[in-house]
Amino acid sequence: MHKIRLIALDLDGTLLSSDKKLSEKNAAALEKAAQQGIEIVPATGRFYRGMPQVIRELPYVNYVISVNGAQVYDVANDKTLCGSEMPWERAVDVMKRLDELDVIYDCYQDGWGRMTQEFYDRAEEYAANVHSLDMILNLRTPVPELKAYLEERGSGVQKIQIFFRDMELREKTLEALPKEFPDLVVTTSIVNNIELNSREATKGAALKKLAEHLGIPDAQTMAFGDDLNDITMLQDAGIGVAMENACDAVKQAADYVAPDCDDDGVAQAINHFLEN
Repeated sequence: MHKIRLIALDLDGTLLSSDKKLSEKNAAALEKAAQQGIEIVPATGRFYRGMPQVIRELPYVNYVISVNGAQVYDVANDKTLCGSEMPWERAVDVMKRLDELDVIYDCYQDGWGRMTQEFYDRAEEYAANVHSLDMILNLRTPVPELKAYLEERGSGVQKIQIFFRDMELREKTLEALPKEFPDLVVTTSIVNNIELNSREATKGAALKKLAEHLGIPDAQTMAFGDDLNDITMLQDAGIGVAMENACDAVKQAADYVAPDCDDDGVAQAINHFLEN
């Protein structure tokens, strides 16, 4: 097997436990890998400032794949290595379609979240759990009306995120949106959301770009994930690892299935591959 030189890790449902904590065993495994010279790269649907402080403070994290690959961020130099956004006009097209549905939605722009005030005020009705609600309320700035805000600013959008309280509607929408907006990537990252990015913004594409930037062959990369927005990354990595709590499509895309995120699955898989 090729020597692993880069490990990319989804956060929610993968590196973090279901209560959004970094376990001691997972932290120890990451530190062990970093001491061997392996790049440890969080790869998340979140924007950089929305990552848990415990992750942002890891001293060996030099790069972050954020917003599902819409940004590859160089932490040490505080700069974007590469990124991909959808035009604000296209984002407004999507939002007009979403206004027909029983959902709330937001967008990420310039590394921060924004949401229509009315949606922000009703977030508790649509949040999957208390952790999701906290993230919505703490990582979004409410604006009077999001479509008007985007038109006024006139700059690109990194991601649109939709929250559902009707899971049947979510399934129908997850099937419909790729057909209605074929120029965008439609994925999920938590049980009741849908996310849309530009066609070029995937975790897999971002992983390949970062590996190329660092002079690391794809075969020497390893990636962990649990949801649909992780599939491209698992497919493009030399070793793709799905968590036991992952959905079936993610497991099918993986080379290896690690234990559950609440059972230190990342640590167990890292130790397995580094010792064999």
